[in-house]
Amino acid sequence: MMGTDQINSLQERSLDATVKIYYDLHLPEARPAPLLIALHGYGANKGQMMREAMQLAPKSFVIASLQGFHQHIREPKEEGGPLRFGFGWVTNFRPDESVNLHHKALLQLINQLSQEKVADPKRIFLLGFSQSCALNYRFAFTHPAYLKGVIGICGGLPGDWGTSELYQPTKAAVLHLAGANDEFYPPSRVEGYAERLGMRAKSVELHVHDAGHEIVPSMREDVRAWLESRQERAPAGKSKSQIWG
Repeated sequence: MMGTDQINSLQERSLDATVKIYYDLHLPEARPAPLLIALHGYGANKGQMMREAMQLAPKSFVIASLQGFHQHIREPKEEGGPLRFGFGWVTNFRPDESVNLHHKALLQLINQLSQEKVADPKRIFLLGFSQSCALNYRFAFTHPAYLKGVIGICGGLPGDWGTSELYQPTKAAVLHLAGANDEFYPPSRVEGYAERLGMRAKSVELHVHDAGHEIVPSMREDVRAWLESRQERAPAGKSKSQIWG
C-alpha cells in the first residue's frame, strides 16, 4: 500500500495532443452548395451515417459525415466472427472536454469547407442521431450564427438546458423527430421538447413517427422535405430573420 507521503507527492497533469477526426464527404456537381453535417449515434461510424444521410438529403447538398472520436470494440455479430469497432462522441470521464472537442471539430469543418468554396456558409445544416443529438443542440445554441437549421432524431436535450448561461437565442430552424416506440426517448419524455427548444429558437417542429430508436423511411421523407423548403438562398436585401425565420 502507498504511504501518506507517497500519495501527497502525486500530481495529475495533462498534455495537449492532436486528435484526428475523420469524415466522409459527398460532393454534388454545383458548388458552393448547402451543407448537411451528419453525426451518427453511439457505436456507429461515418460510413453508416453517410449512407443514411444520402437517403434523406436533397441531391443538391454537400454532405459531411463525421466519425466520433471515442473508439471502442463491439462484439461480433456471429460467434467467432471478426471484432467490430464502434465510435462515440462523449464519455462520463470529463465530458466537458468531449463537448469542446465536438465544437472545435464542427467549427473547423464549417470554416474549411466554406473557405474551399465547397459549402455555402449561409446554408449550413446540422443533423444528429441519438447520442449526437444533444451535443448538436449544445453547438447550435452556443454558436448561434453558424447554422441555418438543426435536426435531432431519436435523441435528447442537453442536461443543463434550463440552467446553463452558454446557450443563446438562434435564428436557426429546429426539427426534432421522435419514435412512438423509442425505448430510450419515448413520446412521454420528448413531449415538452418543442416548448423547451422554443425558449431559444423561433422555428421549432416536433414530429412523432411510427418507429423505435431508428431512422425509418417516413423520417427520411420528413427531413428531406424540411431541408428542401429551406435550402434556397434568400434574395439580396432581406434580413437574417426573414431568411431563417
